[in-house]
Amino acid sequence: MNEQSVTSLPTKGSKTKEKILKTSLKLFSEKGYKATTVRDIAGAMGVKQSALYNHFKNKDEILETLISNLTSSAIVTLFDNKDMQEPQKQGKALLANIGTTFKLLSFDRQNEALYKLLMQEIFRNERIREIYNEHFYQENVKKLSGFFFGMMQEELIRSSDPLLLANEFFSPLFFYQMQVTLLKLDGKSTSSVVSMFEKHIDMFWDNIKLEKQGSLF
Repeated sequence: MNEQSVTSLPTKGSKTKEKILKTSLKLFSEKGYKATTVRDIAGAMGVKQSALYNHFKNKDEILETLISNLTSSAIVTLFDNKDMQEPQKQGKALLANIGTTFKLLSFDRQNEALYKLLMQEIFRNERIREIYNEHFYQENVKKLSGFFFGMMQEELIRSSDPLLLANEFFSPLFFYQMQVTLLKLDGKSTSSVVSMFEKHIDMFWDNIKLEKQGSLF
């Protein structure tokens, strides 16, 4: 085993820290941040409270770390693996890929817990509001508006305000994701909402696409 592979292995301390974060996220999302105590977290892990203080000064520092982790969410990194020169040529396929990401994340337990924590704390925590507004929404809207502008240049879609289009595309996806979370929270069926992700993509694309006109000669 070479030196690089040895240094990349997670340490016992890092594993414990990750477990603290996962346990805290689960409890914060279920009970609420304010109602959850360090004793609750330690009890859920089956350790003494002192074990947690070896990694975090207090409950606030645990929350701050979880908030920082929001910036690595799949919604935040939605466009990270996409070449800025090519996606606009994909047209509907690009939008379908985004819609699928939102739908799959709606049923991911880790993301669901993160989303519930975000929604509970967004009115109390300025840092969470900043992350939500900038990284979850505005950055994605700005990037997608650039792709829409490219699609207009490629004559794939009608000319219009690309920023408005991007807002109109994303808003329903966030709404459907919230609906799925609320239905699951109440133990109700999500089948009526699941199909809305694809239906939104189809209707949105049909309303903006340009039909290629065949030559008369």
